[in-house]
Amino acid sequence: MEVSQAPIYCNVLWETREAALSAPCGDIALGYCPKCSHIYNYAFDYSRMDYSQEYENSLHFSERFQRYASGLAERLIERYDIRHKDIIEIGCGKGDFLRQICRAGNNRGVGFDKSFVSGLTDDASDTAVRFVVDFFGERYAHEPADLIVCRHVLEHIENPRTFIADLRRVIGDHRQPIVYFEVPNALWTLRDLGIWDIIYEHCSYFTPASLVYLFEASGFETLDVREEFGGQFLAIEARPVRSRSTSSASTRLDFARMMRDVTAFGDNYHAKVMHWRTRLADLSQQGKRTVVWGAGSKGVTFLNVFRDQNSIDYVIDINPRKQGKYVAGSGQKVVDPSFLRSYRPDVVLVMNVLYVEEIRQMLAALGVSASIESV
Repeated sequence: MEVSQAPIYCNVLWETREAALSAPCGDIALGYCPKCSHIYNYAFDYSRMDYSQEYENSLHFSERFQRYASGLAERLIERYDIRHKDIIEIGCGKGDFLRQICRAGNNRGVGFDKSFVSGLTDDASDTAVRFVVDFFGERYAHEPADLIVCRHVLEHIENPRTFIADLRRVIGDHRQPIVYFEVPNALWTLRDLGIWDIIYEHCSYFTPASLVYLFEASGFETLDVREEFGGQFLAIEARPVRSRSTSSASTRLDFARMMRDVTAFGDNYHAKVMHWRTRLADLSQQGKRTVVWGAGSKGVTFLNVFRDQNSIDYVIDINPRKQGKYVAGSGQKVVDPSFLRSYRPDVVLVMNVLYVEEIRQMLAALGVSASIESV
């Protein structure tokens, strides 16, 4: 399938509407490898990517997401006895999860991310955690690590095979850290039609088979592969080995069904887009005041697919670092939920079904009686 002129960055918002409307865009052309079940954007141009401190994708302002992150931290601590240990997080964002797992297990942590911004929280109180505004690489091989975490980074990497092989080389043969990687789940995109997660920033879309194939071909032993967060995420737990390994985890995908899913996806994608094009047109004709809840990648993608309809003016987001800015490509303003008290929308389109109950409670507390529709 192909998508033309998608914003290069869904998670960079703009200070003015004019700048947002002129945000750089690129094309998406997804291809599929039947050998390893990997899906890749063959139109991706990594030279256009320049992640900076303007990049903002933290989900930790949501109580629903905080529960997930807390549960993940506790599970990793318990399963691998990560207490009073050293943790490296590659692509730590603004450092939310690294702080969380270090506090929970009395651990020491180092986070690497070009988009990290100091001063957003009371960093001085986290003396066991420090951050490096840089990409992780061989020059940081001296950093101790009992656990290496990398969440929602690998899908952004142009050559994941090189990236994981480089990580294996940095680890060396004398250390045995647990490695935890988390990515969006391509099976959820294909089978549950999570099509708003198809964004330019994601050049790779991993299935359980392709994720296991990648790690085992790069010198890791698979300990577990699992779906997380309502099936939307895919996680792998692994550890380095001296020789290439194979495990039963690599057979967890039905390749025949996968081929059927891939073959049907183009038509299913277009059918869902048509459904929402018709629905938005109906809401507009009825004079319904409609807002989107969620200025992350799903919301930005949705608004750009239908930017020609001009039927939505505002996006709601609880992340204060997004509020007051404008959506790349489509130009809607991002506002605080309290804005709805005066705006009085008729319909709230929720971009992630997992947040519906949390949003319903917030709307009730605001005295807003709009209907909620999951997109």
